[in-house]
Amino acid sequence: MKEKLSPSSTIGMKTTFAALSILKENGGEMAAADVYERIAKRVHFDEWALQTYSSGAIRWRSMLSFYSIDLVKAGFLLKRKGVWVLTPEGDKALSKGEQAFFKAATEGYRTWKASKNNDQVEVAQEVENGEGEIESRADEMRLDEIEALALDGLKSHIQALGPYEFQDLAAALLRGMGYYTPFIAPQGKDGGMDIVAYRDPLGTLAPRIKIQIKHRLNTTASVPEIRQLMGILQKDGDVGIFISSGGFTSDAKSAARGANVHVELIDLERLISLWREFYHKLTDEDKNRLPLLPIYFVAPQKA
Repeated sequence: MKEKLSPSSTIGMKTTFAALSILKENGGEMAAADVYERIAKRVHFDEWALQTYSSGAIRWRSMLSFYSIDLVKAGFLLKRKGVWVLTPEGDKALSKGEQAFFKAATEGYRTWKASKNNDQVEVAQEVENGEGEIESRADEMRLDEIEALALDGLKSHIQALGPYEFQDLAAALLRGMGYYTPFIAPQGKDGGMDIVAYRDPLGTLAPRIKIQIKHRLNTTASVPEIRQLMGILQKDGDVGIFISSGGFTSDAKSAARGANVHVELIDLERLISLWREFYHKLTDEDKNRLPLLPIYFVAPQKA
């Protein structure tokens, strides 16, 4: 017999299960904003779930943000600066079915809380005031929203770039990572290679990197395109990097993993993550291709 859940918990169950299912169907990693967008199309919400709080937040979205913390503490989900990643434990939990999955997540959260010997960490519960605002876990929820907003802004900026501006952005990132970029393809046919990067000015040290770039917002890179890059990795020490702003098909990811040459795939989220990581090493000229402004605030306590 199924346990009867409150309306709030029911929303939490449906949205968290849908979120991890969507991640699994899409290679296990997606921008949080894209997960929310797909949930809105997949899950049927009643009028109550679609109501808007005085803050402007939609109830089901707030509930998902709230209960996603259970997923993290239970080890089912990782959050990386606006990107959600399905863990092997989360993948396994999906097989339990919707309600057992949700119960495992909430129990995982309680186990984490019980392990904390800190009086300043309160037991997390869903607490709503008269207007229905969620008050508990507010710091972590706000952090999720801030990170998702930042990622959306960076993605929008990059998506507005032309193909050669995007290519120059990728070359700037490689220089920030310590590589020399003696060849950046001019406009026109490039023969399957857009950038060549070396560890030293003469290219005498491995790895010697050959990069293919596709800046197509709504088109994923395919297996034939990955194999085209593999075909030009002919020397010992050659490494291929395929950068695709539109992401990769699941078959393309499998082809790269199973290749007998080293091919790294970089989608838009990974490109942004690397840009953030190496931003401080870029020249001022290269920073201007995608300028960042760091903002510091007190982060919520982690496990």
